[in-house]
Amino acid sequence: MANSNLIQRHPFHLVDTSPWPFVAGMSALSLTTGFVMYMQCYQGGFYVFSFGFISLLFTFFVWWRDIVREGTFQGHHTKAVQDGLTWGMILFIASEVMFFFGFFWAFYAACLSPTIEIGGIWPPPGVDVLNPWEVPFLNTLILLVSGASCTWADDAMICGDRQGVLYGLLATVSLGAVFTALQAVEYLDANFTISDGIYGSTFFLATGFHGFHVIVGTIFLAVCLARTYKGHFTPQQHFGFEAAAWYWHFVDVVWLFLFITIYIWGGWGAPVHA
Repeated sequence: MANSNLIQRHPFHLVDTSPWPFVAGMSALSLTTGFVMYMQCYQGGFYVFSFGFISLLFTFFVWWRDIVREGTFQGHHTKAVQDGLTWGMILFIASEVMFFFGFFWAFYAACLSPTIEIGGIWPPPGVDVLNPWEVPFLNTLILLVSGASCTWADDAMICGDRQGVLYGLLATVSLGAVFTALQAVEYLDANFTISDGIYGSTFFLATGFHGFHVIVGTIFLAVCLARTYKGHFTPQQHFGFEAAAWYWHFVDVVWLFLFITIYIWGGWGAPVHA
């Protein structure tokens, strides 16, 4: 390690030189460039996109592996460092709130003042909305139960109950996977697509991005499950799990707003897809 003979007189972690920020940036460039090429039907666009995607996944793995080593085995995540990580996660979730706020804004703008192009009514004619009391309501119950199991794991972590953490995380990860599967079934059953006007675009963008966040949160918690099994966490130092739990509760709250706004209120009085 660089400067290993120097005495550190501060509680902060000055990271060593790492290639991963540069590799991540180039991978993201390849990913976005390949996506644009693919959408514009340029030859080789799919391969450029695939290379960027695989490279980005690899970079995520090795970069976060290094962070786990720094915090778990090398002891670099002091109280001051954890405070910084805490504020970073808080600001990240705040940015996510603004991200979904844009989708809700678009939906409200479309349904509260429907334009003449869609007949001046909402939902637009020809759209059979999904029954909110079937798969959407079941998914709501699943996420609520998963939030409870995540809280169970969090409390068990604080109490030093390793077995309780494992059971709680296993239940949460399983419920997250079931939610994703049911969401996919719902999409296949819908009689409208993302290209079917303002209703289809706002519906699939809002619920689709939420589904993507559920997948990310499930992977996040699955990694915490593996790390708990390996004994990486202690009741005093487990910020990685705390961050995952905060993220999962955020996903739960966003779904409640989606369920009430888009599924129930946004489709009130419209024909229901059988």
